[in-house]
Amino acid sequence: MFSKANLVSTLVTAIWGMAGGFLLWGILAEPLMEDHIMTAGLMKDPPDMVYLAIGCLIQGFGFSSIYRKFGESNYGINSGMGLGLLAAIMIGLGEGLIDFATANMLNLHGSLVNFVIYLIFFVVMGLLAGLIYKKMA
Repeated sequence: MFSKANLVSTLVTAIWGMAGGFLLWGILAEPLMEDHIMTAGLMKDPPDMVYLAIGCLIQGFGFSSIYRKFGESNYGINSGMGLGLLAAIMIGLGEGLIDFATANMLNLHGSLVNFVIYLIFFVVMGLLAGLIYKKMA
């Protein structure tokens, strides 16, 4: 569980979680989604950076640990991106549609844009984990 590859992958994917999240949601998606947010004051401005960093570290650890089992027969870019695709479908599309159906956070267009952002986010995360595991495991 705490192998060298898993710890390095956790650190790199956590850094991607912070930087990629800022880039994808904070810069690229904000103008695309501002007209599709249904609840005023939904997002904190500024975010609580301590909890954001802890969350990204936990997410990186979880993703890296799942990838250790998922890709163990064939570590590399393709298996990493495959796990990223599955994570994006489960979280970005599945949870996004559940949120759309049960809460007034985003309209359908905003939920689908958010899925595309999740897709990019998790595929890159998988690519990074795959590269690290291929080199270190």
